[in-house]
Amino acid sequence: MAEESAVAVYRFRLRDGLVGAQMLFVAFGALVLVPLLTGLNPNVALFTAGLGTLIFQFITKGMVPIFLASSFAFIAPIIYGVQTWGIPATLCGLAAAGGAYVLLSVLVRWQGSEMLQRLLPPTVTGPVIMVIGLILAPVAVHMALGRSGDGSLVLVPQKTALIVSMLSLGTTVAVSLLGRGMLRLIPILCGIMVGYGVSLTLGLVDFTPVGQAPWLAMPAFVFPQWSWQAIFYIVPVAIAPAIEHFGDILAIGSITGENYLRKPGIHRTLMGDGIATAAASLLGGPPNTTYSEVTGAVALIKIYNPAVMTWAAIFAVALAFVGKVGALLQTIPTPVMGGIMLLLFGAIMVVGLNSLVRAGKDLTEARSLTIVALILVFGIGGMTLSFGKFSIGGIGLAGIVGVLLNLVLPRSRPASE
Repeated sequence: MAEESAVAVYRFRLRDGLVGAQMLFVAFGALVLVPLLTGLNPNVALFTAGLGTLIFQFITKGMVPIFLASSFAFIAPIIYGVQTWGIPATLCGLAAAGGAYVLLSVLVRWQGSEMLQRLLPPTVTGPVIMVIGLILAPVAVHMALGRSGDGSLVLVPQKTALIVSMLSLGTTVAVSLLGRGMLRLIPILCGIMVGYGVSLTLGLVDFTPVGQAPWLAMPAFVFPQWSWQAIFYIVPVAIAPAIEHFGDILAIGSITGENYLRKPGIHRTLMGDGIATAAASLLGGPPNTTYSEVTGAVALIKIYNPAVMTWAAIFAVALAFVGKVGALLQTIPTPVMGGIMLLLFGAIMVVGLNSLVRAGKDLTEARSLTIVALILVFGIGGMTLSFGKFSIGGIGLAGIVGVLLNLVLPRSRPASE
């Protein structure tokens, strides 16, 4: 039996339903965190995660045991986009980012996966990922202190907020470091549960919206509205998750013993991710990405049947129609989310830093220093370029600057010359 379950061949069986539900449980904390932080609807995020996973499986011919859900890389541009242009315009930019994935998949099919490394080396992707984490740091601090993300409103008294946020943060850290087995795969969910429990005792939770919400309801889908500004701001952010996708496919391949770069091919997995992201954005959900937490769960339980992810997707779609789930999630107090964000956004920055360290480049060498320095300063410093009514800045500008510099700056000559 164990030998049969360790084969990465698609077999849709009723007995795998419980395993699929477990996979959704592993992904749940991160999946709903993104919409809760960005103002999108968590029920829609559940629906689009399930839909995106099914789209991915169709395009990759059901070969890869991986689950797609809300991408953390897009949190900063979504928050900025919603505040600046509103949700419909922001969704237009997110859908275009999915289209960028598809274009990348075509390039990879044409030129090979090495092209991705040449176009987006660690000296570009590393600092772009760092900018995503660092630009969000003030939002995390404001929320951990009981304020709104921009710091303009006090939602919870600061001392009370600190108790809740630090307990949420401490639990998340403790579970990620000390947890064993399946528990170690859900540190965010554990942090939310502890913070929520403390908030209940402190009287910070209002269950009125839960009582008013229906049991069964259509998810509150939102459709995009055309915006060139949102497109040019958000599309460059796709640089970071595209490289992350490459690493995730390598990771799941090493676990199952399959070469997914060859079959179904990285071009197919990228296209599946891109179309899933575009589909999610067209319905009002956050962009999709491959989930490392679920990959870890696959490694732990050693069931490599990709149909398990079909079950996880089915449960996600079904849960999206339970109105009280979304209402309950939206009762989570701001300090709970803020405490987890302190770690989350710092971790995003460290991932970018780690990619630079692993590349082994001398960052004081003129070419590397120029690329990394300008990406970081343009992104974190808030540099904006305007052309009439059109403007671009932040992460989007930083990503474009990094790609262009990598393409046009001359390679350093050997010291012997």
